[in-house]
Amino acid sequence: MKLIVRLWLVVMALTVFGGMAEAQNHRQRITRERLAEAQARHMAEEMHLDNETSKRLVDTYCRFQKEIWALGPRPKQANPSVMTDEEAGRMIKSRFAHSRKILDLRQKYYAIYSEFLTQKQILRVYVLEKQMMNRLARHDKRPSRPRLQP
Repeated sequence: MKLIVRLWLVVMALTVFGGMAEAQNHRQRITRERLAEAQARHMAEEMHLDNETSKRLVDTYCRFQKEIWALGPRPKQANPSVMTDEEAGRMIKSRFAHSRKILDLRQKYYAIYSEFLTQKQILRVYVLEKQMMNRLARHDKRPSRPRLQP
């Protein structure tokens, strides 16, 4: 009887701790849409924007991020020593095309930001965005990090 009670306690403990671990892993996952929204809210807060302007910034920044994500990942950098000149040329041109698309989007959204932000505020958005990207890049290098869901 004691063996059954102990076995039951072990099973219950594993169930409880397993559920807690699963809940913790689930809680750490954040969609990139929610991350972009949190970043935009942080920028608006840092810039001390009024409610209307904050809402426009969050909406515009999230739309910008969605369009960037739609472009797909940056073309991978391959090892040049194992490539032919033709392959290297195609890779370089592919990276140029991708960079051009990003630049086109940045110019498009610069015009949109100009409708409701001053030039100094737009510059501040870019600075804050860069700081956040650097922070995420540093965080990305840590071994145990929460994964973003696409």
